[in-house]
Amino acid sequence: MLEMIDIGVENTIAYRLGGKITEEEMTAILTIFKEKIDKGERLNVYQEVVSIGGVELDAMIEKFKFFREVGFSHFDRIAVVAHTKWLHKLVDLEDKIFKSIDMKGFSNDEKDQAIEFLKNE
Repeated sequence: MLEMIDIGVENTIAYRLGGKITEEEMTAILTIFKEKIDKGERLNVYQEVVSIGGVELDAMIEKFKFFREVGFSHFDRIAVVAHTKWLHKLVDLEDKIFKSIDMKGFSNDEKDQAIEFLKNE
């Protein structure tokens, strides 16, 4: 399940994920990223993870192809809201690897803090 949501933050793509992430869903979100990047916009991302049921291999291939093509320099901040602590640790690790992007994990109770994190540039 991929559901686009509005969190009221400019230049932010916000969505909710649940279940198994399909190639179709991955392509849909990456298309939105690409359209904004092609317009010269810098992006923030708000990702709310309701549940994780895996990711189709083709979805991961699409993601890798996308980042190989456009890189990471178009992204400023990424907030991931999830109930699982291991996902927060993964986001923290990605934050250390991809130093040009400010990434942070938040619990479900910290949605307001995640939104404030995206607003503060």
